[in-house]
Amino acid sequence: MISPFPLTQLVPQGAVVYAFPPVAESSSELPPVPARNFWQRRVRDPIVAQLTQGISPEKIALTIAVGSAFALFPVLGTTTLLCFIVAWGMRLNQPIVQLINQALWPLHFPAIFGCIWLGESIFGAPHVRIGIRYLRKMSEMIWNDPALFFHQFGLTVMYGVVAWAIIAPFYIAAVYHIALPITREVTKLKHKAQAQPSADTPPKA
Repeated sequence: MISPFPLTQLVPQGAVVYAFPPVAESSSELPPVPARNFWQRRVRDPIVAQLTQGISPEKIALTIAVGSAFALFPVLGTTTLLCFIVAWGMRLNQPIVQLINQALWPLHFPAIFGCIWLGESIFGAPHVRIGIRYLRKMSEMIWNDPALFFHQFGLTVMYGVVAWAIIAPFYIAAVYHIALPITREVTKLKHKAQAQPSADTPPKA
């Protein structure tokens, strides 16, 4: 049956006319990507990225060892500046050092308590009960009133720093020799993955 109305009256001007019904796009969705935890996003991924950008495994291992040692320096409120100065002086990777400094924050309080206790034992001083509030007061006073800080907490700081200075060289050496094989293996795996052609790339004729 022929329509009594012209085709131009049935189809609005500017509309697209399909010879066949348009095919709907597939509604299938890709599987959800598993959530990445804090350690993967803030520590592991930046280190792996630096390994793939030409920084040697030895330099990364040294950065991890030195950065983690100074991140546990037994004076609260000083590690960010201290890590920056050490990384600048030794030409270490600043982002990785600061990431390690932030990642080791939960271990900082136990490290401070341990260093102070060890320092008191070395000097034969009586063990003083120290709490988190005590350490926070120290961290606030060190910048607001350095003279009063050293007057009130000078001996406590000395005990902790001396103990840390004794432990730090052995700690840095141990962490370096543990981290070095790992960074070398990661570098090999990354280079191997980059050298292999993608499965989606068609073979050359």
